[in-house]
Amino acid sequence: MSAAPVSLSDRLFAFALWLLPTRAISHLAFLIAEIRLPRIKNLLIRGFLRAYPAIDMREAAEPEPTQYACFNDFFTRELADGARPMPSEDHALLCPVDGQLGMFGTIETGRLFQTKGVAYDLRELVAGDDSLAAAFLGGRYFTLYLAPHNYHRVHMPLDGRLRETRYVPGRLFGVNPRCVRAIPRLFSRNERLVSCFDTAIGPVAVVMVGAFIVGGIHTKAAGRVCPPHQKARRHTSYIDAGDADHRYVRGGQMGHFMLGSSVIVLTGPDAVDFDPELAAGQAVRLNQPLGRLVPGA
Repeated sequence: MSAAPVSLSDRLFAFALWLLPTRAISHLAFLIAEIRLPRIKNLLIRGFLRAYPAIDMREAAEPEPTQYACFNDFFTRELADGARPMPSEDHALLCPVDGQLGMFGTIETGRLFQTKGVAYDLRELVAGDDSLAAAFLGGRYFTLYLAPHNYHRVHMPLDGRLRETRYVPGRLFGVNPRCVRAIPRLFSRNERLVSCFDTAIGPVAVVMVGAFIVGGIHTKAAGRVCPPHQKARRHTSYIDAGDADHRYVRGGQMGHFMLGSSVIVLTGPDAVDFDPELAAGQAVRLNQPLGRLVPGA
C-alpha cells in the first residue's frame, strides 16, 4: 500500500502546529471553556452553534443551550433517551462514538495505518507494553475521528470489565484529516489514554487520543485524566477493584472528550468480522454496528 501524496497546504498546516505551544493553548482553551459567567459562556455557546450548524440540539437531553453552566458542560452534553437506539443484532460490535470512520483493518506485523500507506506501531500506541501489544496482534482496529460538531461522549462497544488503564503523555497535534495525512505516527505521538477491558471475545482496548485544543479527557473510572497534562506515564490496575464499579454494559458511557479528538478500538485475533458495509471516510453514529462478534472467540 503506497502512501498518498501530501499536499503543500497540509504540510504547512502541520508545520505550524509543530511551532505552536499546543499544550499552553489547549490549557487556556480549557480554562475559557470552564467560565461560568452567563454572558460569556452563552456568547461562547451561541458562537459555536453558529459555526457548526450541523449540531442538532433536539437530540440533547437538555435542548436549551443557555441552560448549561459553562461551555464544557454544553460541549459534553448527553443525548436524549432514544437518540441513538441499540441495534437488534445482539452480537454486533458497536461504534462507541459519533464521528467519521478512518482507517480500519487487521493488525498485521504489529502495524496499524493512520492513512493509506502511512503506518504506526501497535506497541508504541499501547504505551510500549509488549504483553499488551501481543494480545492484539492479528486482531482488528477501528479509527474514529470526532469533529467539533459531533457528540463527544464515548460509549462501550460491548459488555466488559475494566482491567487497566495506561496514560501516555505526548504531543497535542490536531487529529483532523489534514494532520492525519501530514504527521507520521500521529496517534502514537499524541497524549492518550488506553483503557483495556476483559470481554466475552477476549481483550478489547479503547484508546482515547488527545489533540490540539482538546481541553480534557475524562473517564467514568478515573474522572478527569487531563488536564493537567502529565510528563510521566501512569498505569492503573483495576484487577483487584470491586466488580460492580468497573463493569460496563454495551452502549453505556465510559468517558468523554472536551473538544474534538479520536478513538481507536482494538480487538484480539479471530474475535470480530468486519461489517461488509464499512468504508473508510464514512460518517458513523453511536451504536452503529462496526462488525460481528465471532462466537467462541
